[in-house]
Amino acid sequence: MALRAPFPQACWRLTARYTARYTAPVSPLPSQWRRGNATVAPPKPDTVQGANGPTAVVFMNMGGPSTTDEVGDFLSRLFADADLIPLGRLQSYIGPYIARRRTPKIQKQYADIGGGSPIRKWSEHQAAEMCKILDKTSPETAPHKPYVAFRYANPLTEDMYKKLLEDGFGQGKGGRAIAFTQYPQYSCSTTGSSLNELWKWRQRLEGKRATGEVEPEGSIKWSVIDRWPVHAGLVEAFATNIEKTLETYPPAKRDKVVLLFSAHSLPMSVVNRGDPYPAEVAATVYAVNQRLGMKYQYRLVWQSQVGPQPWLGAQTSDTVKNLLKKGQEDMILIPIAFTSDHIETLYELDEEVIGEDAKGHSGVKRAESLNGNPIFIEALADIAKTHLESGQACSRQMTLRCPGCVSERCLEQKKFFASQQQHL
Repeated sequence: MALRAPFPQACWRLTARYTARYTAPVSPLPSQWRRGNATVAPPKPDTVQGANGPTAVVFMNMGGPSTTDEVGDFLSRLFADADLIPLGRLQSYIGPYIARRRTPKIQKQYADIGGGSPIRKWSEHQAAEMCKILDKTSPETAPHKPYVAFRYANPLTEDMYKKLLEDGFGQGKGGRAIAFTQYPQYSCSTTGSSLNELWKWRQRLEGKRATGEVEPEGSIKWSVIDRWPVHAGLVEAFATNIEKTLETYPPAKRDKVVLLFSAHSLPMSVVNRGDPYPAEVAATVYAVNQRLGMKYQYRLVWQSQVGPQPWLGAQTSDTVKNLLKKGQEDMILIPIAFTSDHIETLYELDEEVIGEDAKGHSGVKRAESLNGNPIFIEALADIAKTHLESGQACSRQMTLRCPGCVSERCLEQKKFFASQQQHL
């Protein structure tokens, strides 16, 4: 019950603000910026460095192959990651075998969606646009420099860290960097794995393994934004995309549409270990439905299961087929744990679930992904600004391990990021 009051009010304020901003009349360009029929962009002043700048903002995500030629390496890294897909003691043998077997099939899927994943394009766009906003709203920490670190595809975490060093961060020069997870809901399999990888390369390139010191003088000062499942701007962005899709149904059918919030599933072994992801995804779903006025029937469903072991269900594909059999023909799929389009939306939901399982039924649709949504990008900037103002290295939740966790790497990673508090 305690969750109910804040969200509708907060989202109502955001709706009013964003509506005013993005529906306002466009002012004509000054005459000095026009040449004949061509429009010339106004000069951009250099961002003044604030007292606490510059600040690197690193978007962390799973990533995806930008071309079909990158699929093999992407799958090899993915199936080698025991944090995401635990395969037991034989992971180093089974992982590469599965990757090789699946590569031709997955290459065809990427070919069917245009030859590669758009996740890098959207991540770089979101990071760059967010940093432009931060330069204005948080001038004391400007300039804000965007970086992207993918776990399984280019640009890899290792390459991102080397770029940070090349750009003048660390190596005796200090500087601040924020590890900003682009998984809104925390899981050890996603955010946890990305932070483990970041910590590993920090130790190799700038920590004790590189310099012989635990905290070398002038190293990068790190902080972490590790989760944001019910941020009002995130909720508003999802809700507005759902409302746009609802408007495509005839008014007589609109109130009977079922909303299916689809998220990447987890192995039950990870869930039973105490991973917070299922609860945090459910929190996002509930908050979005509060914003929609609880007017629609809905379910949280799960996709992208791999391998024979039990995974969290019910599966998205099975749910759609079963509802159609029961006479429910109008459904909207909402990718609630993804912040941009990639293989899970463009192929798995659009081609497999809607195209094959629903046989292209006109009543089964998907809400647009967040991608370049200005409400979402404003939300990212607000999250980062609030984090910068908090003075916190990481949330209290991040330092709490899963009840069944036995990973020493996870323990050391959490201890490292928590220890950064003394340097901020």
